[in-house]
Amino acid sequence: MRQYAETGLVAIDLANTWDEYLDDPERLPDVLSLRRFCMELGVPALSAPDADPAALSGDSDPDADPAGVPGGSEPDAESMGTAREPDPGAGPVGAVDLDEVRAVRSRLREVLDGDPAQRARALARWAEEAPMRAVVAESAGTPVLRLAGPPAATLGQRLTVRAVTEMLDLAAAGDWDRLRLCAASPCQDAFVDRSRPGRRQFCSTRCANRAHAAASRARHR
Repeated sequence: MRQYAETGLVAIDLANTWDEYLDDPERLPDVLSLRRFCMELGVPALSAPDADPAALSGDSDPDADPAGVPGGSEPDAESMGTAREPDPGAGPVGAVDLDEVRAVRSRLREVLDGDPAQRARALARWAEEAPMRAVVAESAGTPVLRLAGPPAATLGQRLTVRAVTEMLDLAAAGDWDRLRLCAASPCQDAFVDRSRPGRRQFCSTRCANRAHAAASRARHR
């Protein structure tokens, strides 16, 4: 079974919970699958009313890189495959949350579907419409500006804040142009091109192999 936390970025891993290769593309078919998604991505199901802004934004480490890993290294496959324990103060995930999270995913897909300039405008519209605010938090005695949801944010609102924050982090790191959708039809997965040349077209070896095989068949017809 395909894991959810493939990159550690909610903005990408949530967008990729729709898989066109499957007979049923929906990878969040029920509440149980949503709970698993939350555990793998380290997202508490619900926030307590007095949760701090860092928790609401999903950014607990101000020194982490855009992938959420301190020191700038990307998450390894082993760590991404290990489900994290849910927050002990988190509330239950329900059917309403599932509908809301799917709506967040649809908005994410709209943001990702376009060239860098179109994505920037779509992200700005989403951030303007979403219930989020900028707050000043303290980290090791230093003030840090963060995005935060409302005091009692729903799961969908929390995921929205975290996804917007991650995409802004990608832009700040110079990776905005490297945020792409897979070029292998029918795949629609998003990915960040970490290759040195910056010309990667496919989200995975699976898609690259299928695209190359299809091109080879077309040449020999």
